Amino acid sequence: MLAPVVEKVAAAHAGRAKFVKLNTDEAPSIAGQYGVQGIPCLILYKGGEAVDRIVGFVPESKITEMLSRHLAIA
Repeated sequence: MLAPVVEKVAAAHAGRAKFVKLNTDEAPSIAGQYGVQGIPCLILYKGGEAVDRIVGFVPESKITEMLSRHLAIA
């Protein structure tokens, strides 16, 4: 349900951000390592550090807002 929204945001920010999808059923230890407790879970990393997180379905505008806020920071 969220995948098409994230793909649209990823296309709009191509070259400015990298989007990675993790199948938590196939890699539960990695999901645990990153503190994923609910699905869907979007984690924004900057400089190797998690700087923001969204858990659950949200509209495209919320994802774009989160991403844009952090991309604006140099």
